[in-house]
Amino acid sequence: MIDFRYHLVSIVAIFLALAVGIVMGTTLLQSPAVDFAKKTSDELAKSNGELRAEKEDLARRQAGNDSFVKEMTPVLSKVEGGLGGQKVLLVDAPGVTAALREAQQQVLELSGATVIGRVTISEKFLTADSEAVLDGLALQLKPTDLTYATTATVYDKVAQLLADTLMTTDPAQTLPASSETVLGAFQKGGFLSVEGKLTEPATLAVMFAPDKPFEGERAETQAAAFVSLAAGLDIGSRGALIAGAETAAAPGGVITELRDSGEITQRVSSIDTLDMPAGRVVTVYALREQLAGRAGQYGIGAGVTGFQPPVPSPTPVPSSSGS
Repeated sequence: MIDFRYHLVSIVAIFLALAVGIVMGTTLLQSPAVDFAKKTSDELAKSNGELRAEKEDLARRQAGNDSFVKEMTPVLSKVEGGLGGQKVLLVDAPGVTAALREAQQQVLELSGATVIGRVTISEKFLTADSEAVLDGLALQLKPTDLTYATTATVYDKVAQLLADTLMTTDPAQTLPASSETVLGAFQKGGFLSVEGKLTEPATLAVMFAPDKPFEGERAETQAAAFVSLAAGLDIGSRGALIAGAETAAAPGGVITELRDSGEITQRVSSIDTLDMPAGRVVTVYALREQLAGRAGQYGIGAGVTGFQPPVPSPTPVPSSSGS
C-alpha cells in the first residue's frame, strides 16, 4: 500500500513538475515576446504615420503645381498662338476619358489651332472578325492614285486610306470628293463615328490612348493597330502624336506599344501625362516639334526622351530707349 502511494505521489510530482515548468517557461517567454510585438507595432504605426503625412504633403504640392500651370498656361512660352493656322483632328481610342480629351482640346484652341472634328474608333474596329471586312473596304474605297505596300497590314491600309481622306500637309487644301463616301462606309460598318460634319482636312492629329491597357489574347494586336493608325496619319500630315495618362504607358498600353515599335517612334510622338495640366502644355510643345520635323517620347513612364521637348525661347520684346 505504501509502495502504491509512493509511486502515485511520484507520478503526480512528475506531472506537477512538468506543469510548473510549462507555466514558468511560458511566463518567462511571454513578456519578451509581447514587448517585441508591441515595439514592432509602434514602429510600424510611426512609419505609416510618416508615410501618410508625406503622401498628403506630396498631394498638396501636386495640387499647387497643377493649379499654377493651369493658371499660367496662356502665358507659357509658345502656347498661346503657338499653333496658329494649324488644323487638328482628334482621334479617340475605345475607353478614352472624355474629360481629359476636352481639357486638351481647350489648350489646343488656346494655342491658336482649329480643331476640325473628332473621330472615335469603335471596339468593333479592333476585333479579329472585322479584319477581313476592313481589308475589303480599304481595297474597295481606295482612290486610283493611292498604292498600298505589299507588306502593309490591314490596319496599315486603313490608316493610309483615312490619312488620304482626312489629313494634309497643306492648310489650304480641301477635303477630297471621296471623303464622304469613305467615312460613310466606315461609319455604316460600325468601325468609327465622326462628331459633326468635317469640312476640311487636318494638318495635325492628336490621338488619345485608352486609360487602361487592352486585355486578352488580342491586346498587343489592338494596341499595334492604334499605333499603325497613328503612323499612317503622321505620314499624310505635318505630324501626329498619341497622348494619354500614365496608365497608357504601362505594360500592354498603347503608348508602350508605340515606344517599343522602333522606327515609328522616330516619327510619332507620345505624352503620358495628359492627366496633368503640365502634360497638356507639353502636347502643344510636342506638336510644334512635329511641325519642325522632329518627334519625341515625353512624360514620366518608361522609354521617355524627357518630361517635355526643349522649350522654345520666348520672343524678346524690343525695349524703347530715350534720348
